[in-house]
Amino acid sequence: MNTMIRTAAGVRTAALLPVVLVTAIAASVLFLSGHAQSATLHDAAHDMRHATGFPCH
Repeated sequence: MNTMIRTAAGVRTAALLPVVLVTAIAASVLFLSGHAQSATLHDAAHDMRHATGFPCH
């Protein structure tokens, strides 16, 4: 019979990992789309910044 022991640090780390990964992916998407050379992609990101209340000029 196998017994699994979880420590508080192990549970906290396991719960934090998905949050960190999603945050990194979201930041990457925002950074790349905001600095894209494609006019359509840039304009979409630009409009979204204005829609969410972030100034960009």
